[in-house]
Amino acid sequence: MSDTHSQIEAAAEIRARIDTTTPHSARFWNYFVGGKDNYEVDREIGDQIKEIFPGLVDVALGSRLFLGRAVRHLIREQGIRQFLDIGTGLPTADNTHEVAQREAPDARIVYVDNDPIVLTHAGALLTSSPEGTTAYLDADLYAPETVLEAAAGTLDFSRPIALIILNTLGHVADYGQARDLVRRLMAGLPAGSHLVISDSTATSEGMIAASNAYNASGATPYHVRGVAEIAGFFEGLDLVAPGITRVPSWRPDPDTPADPAAAPVDAYCGVGRKP
Repeated sequence: MSDTHSQIEAAAEIRARIDTTTPHSARFWNYFVGGKDNYEVDREIGDQIKEIFPGLVDVALGSRLFLGRAVRHLIREQGIRQFLDIGTGLPTADNTHEVAQREAPDARIVYVDNDPIVLTHAGALLTSSPEGTTAYLDADLYAPETVLEAAAGTLDFSRPIALIILNTLGHVADYGQARDLVRRLMAGLPAGSHLVISDSTATSEGMIAASNAYNASGATPYHVRGVAEIAGFFEGLDLVAPGITRVPSWRPDPDTPADPAAAPVDAYCGVGRKP
């Protein structure tokens, strides 16, 4: 069988796994950040949730801006040139590799996801500056050692790596399991590596109601957690100032003043360094 024929069959198999009859977290989030890769069912639940809790749009947009600030900090201040982004989601603007390679053209980025809707868009992620590398793994957060082994084909594990897990750990229902997955991933990275996490939090009645509505829609459930639980993911790491904070408050751009009238964003984040 030719490589081309195998690729066509693989693409058909991936498309067959896509369910357009129930909402999907990656498509739902894509809708909230202004993307085009979503279906009517995703927009319907998105609009319902915006009626319940308009602040979820701010969570989506704020998390995307936090990603950019964190990547730029790691490159400029920490000298990081390698990124392992798990739970990639659908590409929009300013993906990890785009931000990183604008700052450091030789940056290496490995994206990890196992979702069929994301797999169909992997080609949009597989772009890179000539000096750097961007790779995509069809792999599962629940198999950390497999992820690390596969990533070693692109990343140099003798040098620090930034592990990025944004708005993904909420899909792991059991908090102890979620912490264990993060621990196992960080255990496989060298000293000087960093962990970057952001997740929606149960810090308002509106967010809790939005989470309940989303989970009742038939989509893969997402569990909002307390701020202390977000902090727990960083146990054993040295937190980068300002520590665990709402996403807009993590090293905000000085030329973008905060809106004093803006409602608090129900998403917390942090960046920690492995000693």
